[in-house]
Amino acid sequence: MKIKRKIEVAVISDVHLGTFGCHAKHLVTYLNSIEPKKLVLNGDIIDIWQFSKRYFPKPHLKVIKKIMTMASDGVEVIYITGNHDEMLRKFSGTTIGNISIVNKAVLDLDGKKAWFFHGDVFDISIQNAKWLAKLGGYGYDLLTLLNRLVNWYLEKRGKERYSLSKRVKNGVKGAVKYINDYEKVISDLAIENGYDYVVCGHIHQPKMEYVENKHGKTMYLNSGDWVENFTALEYQFKRWKIYNYNKDKLAPFVTDEDFEKLETQDLIAALTIIEQHEKKSN
Repeated sequence: MKIKRKIEVAVISDVHLGTFGCHAKHLVTYLNSIEPKKLVLNGDIIDIWQFSKRYFPKPHLKVIKKIMTMASDGVEVIYITGNHDEMLRKFSGTTIGNISIVNKAVLDLDGKKAWFFHGDVFDISIQNAKWLAKLGGYGYDLLTLLNRLVNWYLEKRGKERYSLSKRVKNGVKGAVKYINDYEKVISDLAIENGYDYVVCGHIHQPKMEYVENKHGKTMYLNSGDWVENFTALEYQFKRWKIYNYNKDKLAPFVTDEDFEKLETQDLIAALTIIEQHEKKSN
């Protein structure tokens, strides 16, 4: 039996299950290697934008099964919605067993406050996102709603939803400027609101650094993705680290036997469990 690494918090984001770019096998191996108290799924776990019944291979199902198994074994799973799985935002506030669905979360980590969110709401306008997010406790929720309305409008006009990839494709200089602005706005807001850590995803750029301005300082953290970087964030012994699948050594973990029995029906059950819960609640 392989010994799993015990950690306080593990954060993954931008898995994009259901797409060709997702490296689900790597992620299953990683999840099998850890034993976290909390698992934060920081958005874009299932790519509902590009979801197709024709493409959802077994390794992708294994990720869902593994997460559900971890929850049933006592791991607190916090699913933070992103833009590619924004359909789940209508279920924000729903809790099923050890799994909760939220748009953002604040955790106390050894006396320090950590602010978690996916980060897509800052795409609408980096220049305007800051003052919108300042509008009391509802500012971030307002940005989330605005983001959904923008994509709804684009779809009605027959245009593609907003996608960060388009901005990146416009040129390297533009992409670098966007990422720098994104990180600065988020860090400034975290400092102004007294958060010691701000943890996001969305831009697929793993990073961990202290940011300081005249009002104070915070630690900016980005969990990266499982499309190109294969990274996660881990918190243990009052410290954060970026886990990199390609660089950090892993003993081979055997996939659970029940994973091999997964069928398409398991996916359907996993995707509809929230809807069924909602109907029962009503």
